Amino acid sequence: MIPCDLRQPDAGDTIAEALASQGVEVEYVVNNAGFGLFGCAIEMDRAEQLDIIAVNIRTLTDLSLRFSDHLIRHRGGILNVGSIAGFLPGPGMAVYYASKAYVLSFSEGLRGELAHRGVRVTTLCPGPVPTEFQVRAGFEPGFDSAILNVSATDVAKLAYRGLMTNKRVVLPGLGIKIVPFLLRLFPRGFILAAVSRFQLRKS
Repeated sequence: MIPCDLRQPDAGDTIAEALASQGVEVEYVVNNAGFGLFGCAIEMDRAEQLDIIAVNIRTLTDLSLRFSDHLIRHRGGILNVGSIAGFLPGPGMAVYYASKAYVLSFSEGLRGELAHRGVRVTTLCPGPVPTEFQVRAGFEPGFDSAILNVSATDVAKLAYRGLMTNKRVVLPGLGIKIVPFLLRLFPRGFILAAVSRFQLRKS
Protein backbone atom coordinates (compact mmCIF):
# COMPACT_ATOMS: atom_id res chain seq x y z
CA MET A 1 0.00 0.00 0.00
CA ILE A 2 1.21 3.49 -0.88
CA PRO A 3 -0.64 6.07 1.24
CA CYS A 4 -1.12 9.40 -0.52
CA ASP A 5 -3.75 12.07 -1.06
CA LEU A 6 -4.84 11.91 -4.69
CA ARG A 7 -6.16 15.46 -4.48
CA GLN A 8 -2.58 16.75 -4.26
CA PRO A 9 -0.57 17.59 -7.39
CA ASP A 10 2.38 15.46 -6.22
CA ALA A 11 0.34 12.26 -5.72
CA GLY A 12 1.77 10.73 -8.90
CA ASP A 13 5.31 11.52 -7.78
CA THR A 14 4.69 9.81 -4.45
CA ILE A 15 3.40 6.65 -6.15
CA ALA A 16 6.16 6.56 -8.76
CA GLU A 17 8.92 7.07 -6.19
CA ALA A 18 7.56 4.30 -3.97
CA LEU A 19 7.40 1.85 -6.87
CA ALA A 20 10.85 2.80 -8.12
CA SER A 21 12.33 2.29 -4.65
CA GLN A 22 11.08 -1.31 -4.77
CA GLY A 23 12.26 -1.88 -8.33
CA VAL A 24 8.67 -2.39 -9.50
CA GLU A 25 7.60 -1.89 -13.10
CA VAL A 26 3.94 -1.29 -13.93
CA GLU A 27 2.13 -3.69 -16.26
CA TYR A 28 -1.43 -2.49 -15.66
CA VAL A 29 -2.85 0.79 -14.39
CA VAL A 30 -6.33 0.77 -12.85
CA ASN A 31 -7.66 4.25 -12.14
CA ASN A 32 -10.54 3.44 -9.80
CA ALA A 33 -10.37 6.39 -7.40
CA GLY A 34 -13.01 9.06 -7.83
CA PHE A 35 -15.88 10.80 -6.11
CA GLY A 36 -18.80 13.11 -6.74
CA LEU A 37 -21.01 15.52 -4.83
CA PHE A 38 -24.75 15.92 -5.19
CA GLY A 39 -26.29 19.39 -5.33
CA CYS A 40 -26.35 22.56 -7.41
CA ALA A 41 -22.82 23.50 -8.44
CA ILE A 42 -23.18 27.20 -7.60
CA GLU A 43 -24.39 26.37 -4.09
CA MET A 44 -21.77 23.81 -3.08
CA ASP A 45 -18.26 24.34 -1.76
CA ARG A 46 -16.06 25.35 -4.70
CA ALA A 47 -12.88 23.84 -3.25
CA GLU A 48 -14.54 20.45 -2.86
CA GLN A 49 -15.72 20.56 -6.45
CA LEU A 50 -12.20 21.40 -7.60
CA ASP A 51 -11.07 18.34 -5.64
CA ILE A 52 -13.37 16.25 -7.85
CA ILE A 53 -11.45 17.55 -10.86
CA ALA A 54 -8.13 16.90 -9.12
CA VAL A 55 -8.93 13.25 -8.41
CA ASN A 56 -11.21 12.28 -11.31
CA ILE A 57 -9.29 14.13 -14.03
CA ARG A 58 -5.81 15.35 -13.09
CA THR A 59 -4.60 12.32 -11.15
CA LEU A 60 -6.26 9.87 -13.55
CA THR A 61 -4.51 11.59 -16.46
CA ASP A 62 -1.19 11.67 -14.63
CA LEU A 63 -1.25 7.95 -13.78
CA SER A 64 -2.47 6.98 -17.25
CA LEU A 65 0.52 8.74 -18.83
CA ARG A 66 3.24 8.43 -16.23
CA PHE A 67 3.94 4.71 -16.66
CA SER A 68 3.48 4.56 -20.43
CA ASP A 69 7.03 3.31 -21.04
CA HIS A 70 6.41 0.41 -18.62
CA LEU A 71 3.07 -0.43 -20.23
CA ILE A 72 4.56 -0.45 -23.71
CA ARG A 73 7.48 -2.60 -22.59
CA HIS A 74 5.19 -5.16 -20.97
CA ARG A 75 2.35 -4.82 -23.50
CA GLY A 76 0.03 -4.12 -20.61
CA GLY A 77 -3.08 -2.03 -20.22
CA ILE A 78 -5.02 0.78 -18.60
CA LEU A 79 -8.46 0.44 -17.04
CA ASN A 80 -10.04 3.81 -16.36
CA VAL A 81 -13.24 3.87 -14.33
CA GLY A 82 -15.73 6.21 -15.91
CA SER A 83 -19.48 6.09 -15.45
CA ILE A 84 -22.68 5.98 -17.45
CA ALA A 85 -22.80 9.62 -16.27
CA GLY A 86 -20.08 10.34 -18.83
CA PHE A 87 -22.64 9.98 -21.62
CA LEU A 88 -25.07 12.48 -20.05
CA PRO A 89 -25.38 16.11 -18.98
CA GLY A 90 -25.48 16.24 -15.20
CA PRO A 91 -27.52 18.94 -13.49
CA GLY A 92 -27.42 18.12 -9.79
CA MET A 93 -23.91 16.64 -10.14
CA ALA A 94 -22.53 18.88 -12.88
CA VAL A 95 -18.82 18.62 -12.08
CA TYR A 96 -18.91 14.86 -11.51
CA TYR A 97 -20.75 14.15 -14.78
CA ALA A 98 -18.38 16.42 -16.67
CA SER A 99 -15.37 14.69 -15.11
CA LYS A 100 -16.62 11.30 -16.29
CA ALA A 101 -17.22 12.66 -19.80
CA TYR A 102 -13.54 13.61 -19.76
CA VAL A 103 -12.54 10.12 -18.61
CA LEU A 104 -14.41 8.52 -21.50
CA SER A 105 -13.06 10.91 -24.16
CA PHE A 106 -9.50 10.85 -22.85
CA SER A 107 -9.43 7.06 -22.55
CA GLU A 108 -10.74 6.54 -26.07
CA GLY A 109 -8.16 8.97 -27.42
CA LEU A 110 -5.39 7.23 -25.53
CA ARG A 111 -6.63 3.87 -26.79
CA GLY A 112 -6.25 5.10 -30.34
CA GLU A 113 -2.71 6.28 -29.68
CA LEU A 114 -1.48 3.19 -27.83
CA ALA A 115 -3.15 0.39 -29.78
CA HIS A 116 -0.30 0.02 -32.26
CA ARG A 117 2.13 -0.18 -29.35
CA GLY A 118 0.35 -3.19 -27.89
CA VAL A 119 -1.25 -1.40 -24.93
CA ARG A 120 -4.94 -1.95 -24.19
CA VAL A 121 -7.07 0.92 -22.86
CA THR A 122 -10.55 0.11 -21.56
CA THR A 123 -13.11 2.43 -19.99
CA LEU A 124 -15.48 0.98 -17.40
CA CYS A 125 -18.83 2.83 -17.38
CA PRO A 126 -21.08 1.39 -14.67
CA GLY A 127 -24.37 2.72 -13.45
CA PRO A 128 -25.21 2.88 -9.75
CA VAL A 129 -23.03 0.46 -7.79
CA PRO A 130 -23.77 -0.14 -4.09
CA THR A 131 -20.62 1.30 -2.48
CA GLU A 132 -19.74 4.17 -0.15
CA PHE A 133 -19.82 6.48 -3.20
CA GLN A 134 -23.44 7.44 -2.56
CA VAL A 135 -22.75 8.41 1.06
CA ARG A 136 -19.79 10.57 0.03
CA ALA A 137 -21.84 12.16 -2.74
CA GLY A 138 -24.60 13.04 -0.30
CA PHE A 139 -27.66 11.21 -1.62
CA GLU A 140 -29.66 8.07 -0.91
CA PRO A 141 -29.91 5.41 -3.65
CA GLY A 142 -33.37 5.51 -5.25
CA PHE A 143 -35.45 3.45 -7.66
CA ASP A 144 -32.96 3.97 -10.46
CA SER A 145 -30.24 2.42 -8.33
CA ALA A 146 -32.45 -0.55 -7.54
CA ILE A 147 -33.16 -1.41 -11.19
CA LEU A 148 -29.80 -0.49 -12.74
CA ASN A 149 -27.24 -1.54 -10.18
CA VAL A 150 -24.83 -4.44 -10.51
CA SER A 151 -22.84 -5.62 -7.49
CA ALA A 152 -19.33 -4.26 -7.04
CA THR A 153 -17.95 -7.79 -7.37
CA ASP A 154 -19.69 -8.39 -10.69
CA VAL A 155 -18.60 -4.99 -11.98
CA ALA A 156 -14.99 -5.78 -11.09
CA LYS A 157 -15.16 -9.15 -12.88
CA LEU A 158 -16.67 -7.61 -16.00
CA ALA A 159 -14.06 -4.84 -15.97
CA TYR A 160 -11.21 -7.36 -15.72
CA ARG A 161 -12.59 -9.47 -18.56
CA GLY A 162 -13.14 -6.36 -20.65
CA LEU A 163 -9.56 -5.21 -20.24
CA MET A 164 -8.14 -8.68 -20.90
CA THR A 165 -10.19 -8.99 -24.11
CA ASN A 166 -9.32 -5.43 -25.14
CA LYS A 167 -12.85 -3.99 -25.09
CA ARG A 168 -13.14 -0.28 -25.71
CA VAL A 169 -15.93 0.29 -23.17
CA VAL A 170 -17.48 -1.99 -20.55
CA LEU A 171 -21.13 -1.28 -19.67
CA PRO A 172 -22.10 -3.62 -16.81
CA GLY A 173 -25.73 -4.77 -16.83
CA LEU A 174 -28.42 -4.85 -19.49
CA GLY A 175 -30.07 -1.64 -18.29
CA ILE A 176 -26.80 0.27 -18.62
CA LYS A 177 -25.96 -1.21 -22.03
CA ILE A 178 -29.06 0.30 -23.63
CA VAL A 179 -28.48 3.84 -22.30
CA PRO A 180 -26.00 4.98 -25.02
CA PHE A 181 -28.33 3.53 -27.68
CA LEU A 182 -31.36 5.34 -26.27
CA LEU A 183 -29.44 8.62 -26.11
CA ARG A 184 -29.03 8.55 -29.88
CA LEU A 185 -32.80 8.60 -30.30
CA PHE A 186 -33.46 11.90 -28.51
CA PRO A 187 -32.17 15.48 -28.92
CA ARG A 188 -29.59 16.59 -26.36
CA GLY A 189 -31.97 19.28 -25.08
CA PHE A 190 -34.61 16.66 -24.32
CA ILE A 191 -32.05 14.56 -22.42
CA LEU A 192 -30.91 17.61 -20.45
CA ALA A 193 -34.48 18.45 -19.43
CA ALA A 194 -35.20 14.84 -18.44
CA VAL A 195 -32.03 14.49 -16.35
CA SER A 196 -32.74 17.86 -14.70
CA ARG A 197 -36.19 16.76 -13.61
CA PHE A 198 -34.94 13.42 -12.36
CA GLN A 199 -31.82 14.65 -10.55
CA LEU A 200 -33.12 17.83 -9.02
CA ARG A 201 -36.16 16.20 -7.46
CA LYS A 202 -33.71 14.38 -5.17
CA SER A 203 -32.57 17.67 -3.66
